[in-house]
Amino acid sequence: MTPPASKPLASKLAQGVAVISIAAIFISLGIWQLDRARALKESLVVATTIDKNIVALDSISQPRESLPPAAMNRMVKTSGHYVADFKAPNQSDNQGVVSDWQVSLLQIGTSSGILVVRGLWADRLLNPDISQSMVIDVTGQLHARQDSDQSENSAGVISRLDSAVIVGTTDLDLFDGYIIATGESHRGQELLRPRTTPEKQSSRIPGFYWQHLSYVVIWWLMAGVVLYLPLYRRKVDL
Repeated sequence: MTPPASKPLASKLAQGVAVISIAAIFISLGIWQLDRARALKESLVVATTIDKNIVALDSISQPRESLPPAAMNRMVKTSGHYVADFKAPNQSDNQGVVSDWQVSLLQIGTSSGILVVRGLWADRLLNPDISQSMVIDVTGQLHARQDSDQSENSAGVISRLDSAVIVGTTDLDLFDGYIIATGESHRGQELLRPRTTPEKQSSRIPGFYWQHLSYVVIWWLMAGVVLYLPLYRRKVDL
């Protein structure tokens, strides 16, 4: 029996819809990767821009949570007790000078804490009257944690500025990142000492940005292949 004439047409329509649907999926995946690349680039701009307005630390970040991109390099203020002291070797400032830094763990309230870069390790004895019972008001710049070790961990020494390296030494809920102090005071009296400056921020576009763009090209290339294959088969059949 001869099949109905409408059946081949219906089959072609179904194939056309399938091809267009698959191509649309690939195009949408490309757009998604493009949006991710754009968001990554915007977060980099935010991370390398310094907002001079001073805000409360807990208004832009919370303990046991990753540091939001919008919180990076913000000027913050907080108060607490210094409960531990560490040496951070081989740290580089914005002039490229490498030295050892004094980093203290500031307990905020009863259950949280954050690392604070107070100055050079060589200057740690300039404020000998500071005790754990004293409430210290800290103002400084909030930075993302360091990814690479500058030395080895040992007693009283941290390999990098990252709360992850001290989780085994404290029960406090730690903030991600660290503060480079620009000022410390106790009951309104400034604690005077030379301060360190953060390493220069790089505006280089990270590799993940270009990776997202490469995915855009791949997805859209696949969409082009899907659209071209039916035309190629038609040419072959002819």
